[in-house]
Amino acid sequence: MTALLDPAATAGSPPPAPRPPAASSAPVVLAAVVVSAVAVLLTRPGSTLLGVAGLVAVLAVGELARRLHRQLAASAALEGQRRELVSRGQSTAEELEVATRMMRARAQTMTSVIDAVTEQSIIGTDPDGVIRVWNPGAERLLGLPRAEVVRRRSITEFHDPEELRPGADADPADRFAALVQVAREQGSDVRDWTYLTADGRRLTVAVAITPRTDDGGEQAGWNFVATDMTEARASERLKDQFVSLISHELRTPLSSILGYLELVLDDPDQPLTDEQRQYLGTVERNAQRLLRLVGDLLFTAQVDAGKFTLQPADVDLAAVVRGAEETARVTAAGRGIALAVEVPDDGLVVRGDALRLGQACDNLVSNAVKFTPAGGSVTLRLRAGWQDDAGAEVAPGTAGARPVALLSVSDTGVGIPAGEQGRLFTSFFRASTARRNAVPGVGLGLTITKAITTAHGGTLGVTSVEGRGTTFILALPLG
Repeated sequence: MTALLDPAATAGSPPPAPRPPAASSAPVVLAAVVVSAVAVLLTRPGSTLLGVAGLVAVLAVGELARRLHRQLAASAALEGQRRELVSRGQSTAEELEVATRMMRARAQTMTSVIDAVTEQSIIGTDPDGVIRVWNPGAERLLGLPRAEVVRRRSITEFHDPEELRPGADADPADRFAALVQVAREQGSDVRDWTYLTADGRRLTVAVAITPRTDDGGEQAGWNFVATDMTEARASERLKDQFVSLISHELRTPLSSILGYLELVLDDPDQPLTDEQRQYLGTVERNAQRLLRLVGDLLFTAQVDAGKFTLQPADVDLAAVVRGAEETARVTAAGRGIALAVEVPDDGLVVRGDALRLGQACDNLVSNAVKFTPAGGSVTLRLRAGWQDDAGAEVAPGTAGARPVALLSVSDTGVGIPAGEQGRLFTSFFRASTARRNAVPGVGLGLTITKAITTAHGGTLGVTSVEGRGTTFILALPLG
């Protein structure tokens, strides 16, 4: 049998050492060896039965080889999938590690930023109001270290209970709901509250309340950023009280002075000399000027207190502009300033308070004359136009545009530095060009004009170039 399976053995020479086949080709090699053996048996005499047996063996071995081949192929595929999964797992692990480092870095950055803020109190809470964030500004303002507050106390413990849910029996959850009610409805809330410090002080603070979300976009709590306004609010109250007190105390004697001046100047039984009339005329002008200043102070106090009211009626704005020009004509002529007026011949009617609109126009024209040197010019133009919601002038028929009356007051005066134009409508502010040129004034005219314009639903804009002049544009709604 050995000779049949290995013919080379009958020749007496030792068989060569076989090379181990690759694992994937082993079934094929085995089948080939069996087929060769059967072929040798079939070629010998009397080998029919032996050949049939060998053929059966070949078929069995072939089937076994095919099964083994499929198992090896499946095993190779599984190995490839395993390697791919391992590679994906490694990549995912690396990405997760990078994301973790980024999250940690971001958290450290946010913590550093919050801890760097010392002038504002930053308090973060969970959805129920329990404090989770307490920065150095909160420590300084409220007098408690972070370790005594975080996860131990509620934000409502530092608020005046009467500002939340009045009554000693109010539930803490109800108080916190009252604290964040506006922010929950509108997305944010900024207003004054009273903080209670560890040593019993009461502080007036401006608090911005906003929701805090997690990385998934779900609300995780609330942020409370507070600025101590105690001294500022006290100063504002003192200023308002001072303005109101001084204004009332000055108005009465000034009215008396002006009344007696009128009696002296118009007394036919005791006529004055020209020199006396000149002196008393100067006194009257300055008293009138002081009375106007008192009126401006009172008006400013009314605007700040929200007590400014209008008496609306149909007003011909063209007549108001002509009146302002007439009032300023003498002063402009005395200073050598050309004064020009361009208004529609048939007028331009708006709905408003004639007295207040006249006051606004007078302020703009008198300002233009004051800030224009001799030889310059002031031009008043009134016309109808169209504005969009942003206040820009647009063509008629533009979608969303509204009809407006446009009054522009242009001068060729000293102008206003670009960096100061945003503060022009602040009470008592005076531009550096006004101070350098010693232009008289207290800085209330534009504040009053802005308030009057806003109360009429209009806008007041300014364009100016230092040394080349200024143009104010007052826009009031038509119809």
